Amino acid sequence: MPVLWSDVEPGKEPEPIVVGPLTRTDVVRYQGASGDMNPIHHDEPFATDAGYPAPLVVGMFPAGVLNTWATNWLGPENIRRTRVRWRAQVWPGDTLTFGGTVTNKYEEAGEKRVDLELVCQRGDDVVLQVWSTFSMGE
Repeated sequence: MPVLWSDVEPGKEPEPIVVGPLTRTDVVRYQGASGDMNPIHHDEPFATDAGYPAPLVVGMFPAGVLNTWATNWLGPENIRRTRVRWRAQVWPGDTLTFGGTVTNKYEEAGEKRVDLELVCQRGDDVVLQVWSTFSMGE
């Protein structure tokens, strides 16, 4: 059932989702799907030679999960814009919590819209922030 304009208010926080612990298989599967086969994401010696403690998770992996969480709630056809800020690296073994809140509800260009502030967290640490705008039906 689609979420309607009347169902959404600033401060509304749908149930977050938890993903993980992330495995190297998760990372490699995402790499294959995205076409980003940089060895920094799957090759242990390559990553440690570059100064990392382990291969790091592709940054778009948590960004994609977070945007999918939002589009599953408000509909992929309704997204109008999204902006991402990476704040920390994500590693295999991390468990991440994805959630967010409605920050604004307004009309623009003849559409009813809502702005969301989304976060991906590892424990208390924010590893990723996303700001998205969605169009809403009545």
